Amino acid sequence: MRQGLYAITDSTLTPDSTLLDQVEQALRGGAMIVQYRDKSDQADKRLRQATELAQLCRRYQRPLLINDDVQLALDSGADGVHLGQTDGSLEQARQRLGNDAIIGITCHDSLELAQQAQQGGADYVAFGAFFSSATKPDARPAPMSLLTEAKQQLSVPVVAIGGINRDNAGQLIEQGADMIAVIGDLFGHPDVQASAQVLSACFASE
Repeated sequence: MRQGLYAITDSTLTPDSTLLDQVEQALRGGAMIVQYRDKSDQADKRLRQATELAQLCRRYQRPLLINDDVQLALDSGADGVHLGQTDGSLEQARQRLGNDAIIGITCHDSLELAQQAQQGGADYVAFGAFFSSATKPDARPAPMSLLTEAKQQLSVPVVAIGGINRDNAGQLIEQGADMIAVIGDLFGHPDVQASAQVLSACFASE
């Protein structure tokens, strides 16, 4: 995984009719990784969208991860999964997806959970929420100092998530975030490519 913008889709901000176009704009604008996140129970739609996104990301040589669904990652040809703390075990996901798959773990505000994830073979850990988030309004707040501690104690990449935008991303990068996961300030803009470029440029300025 490289440093940069981590784009996460949203069923409201990236509806079926524009999903592929919006994600392609994000990739053109510099997104380094894409996570497909759809919490609906529409299995056929989710498989179609994930498969199309996997093909799109492959053209841009960027990985696609599936949120919380190992089977969908397998069926769609995605590059891996992002798992929450209650979404099944890292060990089982690794057994099913193989050694080459990218597996990321949500660690909320806990360095201990991140250390466990690293020991278990996670490819990256994600901390947050650092700012109030419309996507997860009830998420526990995480202190920015956690990023600095994590960079000192972990060897895997550190992803920051939660209410991140062009105005506050620089603070997180300065504290040690390798990647910034963004939904609203990316896909909530009419010009997704331009927004991706602005967010990606936050890394160049550090």
